[in-house]
Amino acid sequence: MTNQVLLSSLSSVEKEVKGLLVGNRIPRDYFVTKGSGESDITVHAGSYHLALKKAGIEMCNIMTYSSILPGIARKVEKPAYLEHGAVMESIMSVCNATKGEEACAGIIYGWLYNRKTHEKFGGLVCEHNGTYGMEQLLKNLDDSLEELYRNGFSEKYYLKNIERITEHFVP
Repeated sequence: MTNQVLLSSLSSVEKEVKGLLVGNRIPRDYFVTKGSGESDITVHAGSYHLALKKAGIEMCNIMTYSSILPGIARKVEKPAYLEHGAVMESIMSVCNATKGEEACAGIIYGWLYNRKTHEKFGGLVCEHNGTYGMEQLLKNLDDSLEELYRNGFSEKYYLKNIERITEHFVP
């Protein structure tokens, strides 16, 4: 009986809605981890998987997202247990390199605060990767965050509490 009522209600809602109906999921908790891996066999099932293992998230199905953190987001410790096969939503930076190249990957993020009320609005995240060395990686991260901030957020918000997470590796 409950299912019939629910389906009936959905039908009336569907009749009223025009266009695309989207439900927004807003993530709250996040944790930071990193890893690198090396394999002579392949990238995805090799070095990428080994990097996920070093980061402690190899048992998850990874989905990547664009670079916005909601205002309610809060940093937590990585959970001691992650369910095998669980979907993990992430913002990540990945670099593939060949023997002798320096693989560099990094993420930078900072928090936007309202210029008038000083309330936390949300966060901006940028990621970069390349075989150009750590100095260039850090410059690219800083420049990207600044560009993102200046193009849409700098008039109403100020940016602070900036953090960088980097990893580099020479196979």
